[in-house]
Amino acid sequence: MAAGRGLRMRPLTDEIPKAMAPLGESTLISEGIRRLKKEINQVHITVGYKGSMLASHVIEKDVSSVINTEGKGNSWWLYNSLASLIDEPMFVLTCDNVIKINFTSFTNEYFSLGAPACMIIPVKPIDGVEGDFIFQNEENLVLDLSREKPSKLLSSGIQILNPKKINNITKNTDSFNNVWKQLMNLNELKCSRKLLDSWYSVDDLVQLEKASKNR
Repeated sequence: MAAGRGLRMRPLTDEIPKAMAPLGESTLISEGIRRLKKEINQVHITVGYKGSMLASHVIEKDVSSVINTEGKGNSWWLYNSLASLIDEPMFVLTCDNVIKINFTSFTNEYFSLGAPACMIIPVKPIDGVEGDFIFQNEENLVLDLSREKPSKLLSSGIQILNPKKINNITKNTDSFNNVWKQLMNLNELKCSRKLLDSWYSVDDLVQLEKASKNR
C-alpha cells in the first residue's frame, strides 16, 4: 500500500510521493520490494498521490501489478480490484514500514490460527510511534483496536488476509478500520502470537533519517 500523501514528510513530499523517499541509495518502496522479492513472487502496489510517478518507479522493479486508488480509501482495492478474487493468504504491507520479516513463519502462524479472514501482526509499543493498540482474548480473537487506550501490543500495520473471504462476509467499505470492525463482529479478526523482531515506521523526516542510518 503506497497511495498516501505523506503530509508529515513535507516539503519532501511536495515533489515526490512518500513511497519514493530516499532510503540510503534506494527508496522506501524499492527497499520494501527488494525484501519481498526474496520470498514472494507476486507483488502488487497501490498508488494514489503522484500515482503516475510512483507507478513508473515500481514498474521498473518488475512488480506484478499497479492499482490506481487515487481519491479512494485505503481498503477500496480490497473490494474493487482484481485482488478481490484472490482466495489465498495475501500479505498487506505499507510502504512506510521498514521491516525484516520471516514470511514463511508468519504464514504458518496464520494457518495455525485457523486461516481467519484477517490476521494482524503486532509489535511491542515503541515510544514516539503511533498506531492501533490491540486488545484480544485467550483465543487471539481481536476484541478492540484503539488509538487512545494503551495495551501491551501495537499493530504494525502488517496483516495477512484472504480477499475473497473478506468480500464474502463483509460489506464493501473503503476504510480498513471499518473492515476490521466488521471482522471483529464476525470473530474473523485474529492477532498473531508471533511478534515482529525488527520494525520501524517512517512517518516524518526525522524518522526517515534514522531509518537510513539503521538500515
